Amino acid sequence: MPGLYLSELTLSHFRSHKSGRLLLDARPVAIHGPNGAGKTNLIEAISLLSPGRGLRRAAAQDMARRPEALGWKITAILNSLHQVHEVETFAEGTAARQVRIDSKTATQLALGRIARLLWLVPAMDRLWIEGADGRRRFLDRMTMSFIPAHAEVTLAYDKAMRERNRLLKDQVRDAQWYLALERQMADAGAEIHANRKHALALIMGAQMQAETAFPTAELELTQTEGEMPDSADDLRQALAESRFRDLMAGRTLIGPHRADLYGVYAAKGVPAADCSTGEQKALLVSLILANARALARDFGAPPLLLLDEVAAHLDATRRAALYDEICALGAQAWMTGTGPELFSELGNRAQHIHVTDTAGISQITPEAP
Repeated sequence: MPGLYLSELTLSHFRSHKSGRLLLDARPVAIHGPNGAGKTNLIEAISLLSPGRGLRRAAAQDMARRPEALGWKITAILNSLHQVHEVETFAEGTAARQVRIDSKTATQLALGRIARLLWLVPAMDRLWIEGADGRRRFLDRMTMSFIPAHAEVTLAYDKAMRERNRLLKDQVRDAQWYLALERQMADAGAEIHANRKHALALIMGAQMQAETAFPTAELELTQTEGEMPDSADDLRQALAESRFRDLMAGRTLIGPHRADLYGVYAAKGVPAADCSTGEQKALLVSLILANARALARDFGAPPLLLLDEVAAHLDATRRAALYDEICALGAQAWMTGTGPELFSELGNRAQHIHVTDTAGISQITPEAP
């Protein structure tokens, strides 16, 4: 059937999983087992089917099973709309992770063109109240789901900014050294800003059009100080004008790397940062679902969703509503929880998997609902 889902997943020497293989269909996947059994390791492996360092943001060498440290490998059969791809990603020793798509070496960025992934993990529960870095990563993950090339333009911006910051730290004052770098930063920075605004517009639209049990969030793209110029020319001029101030600080003080995501619980008019823990979690779930609905229209299928311990913070009514919305979307959502009772409302609408630990080795066992 058309859609976006994994029909097979194989792990080798990945964290606590010495070996494991799952045969799957397009339904959601409910994973239960005790703490420390390897549930999050399983969905972390799936997160590596997208560009970047995965949901834990770990180095490739840290993902290898200990004490063997032989390296690791993940293989998946990915059904992407009307195409089927074999995807492999692996790392050996201290080397960077590598990717193969249909037996051909590929870049990580190529993963973003055939798969769309979003995740929500407990570390993100404090997203609204901690630093802007986490909110930017969340925003860029959503943006990349609509515009895979966003990853590439972000890398280009970061590379040019690092070189400019090196000049600033070395107190280089000759303008000629800065012109080419600032042109690169301005071109990439304006594109990043436009991509983020486009993604937010799609997500806000999807929220407004949906009947959902989860609260709507009003979102605004802001800067930690000042305003972000809209055009590349304006950003290039702003970088040139900010050069003296940047020299004093030893770093670049204007650009999309200074962006922030401001959220408001719309029904109450309360900033997300001031909401209760449960309300903040519900807002994040709402945004993930809105992103998935928008992507179903934009890409042709909802993304793979990785929801770690998401049910633990929801009451039974909202938990059932989440499952109903995921099933209505047709998303293959991978959800973890400590007990099977957390997924009882799903019944045979989902595939159920039990993860256990035996002498430090994770075991994956499919179960009947």
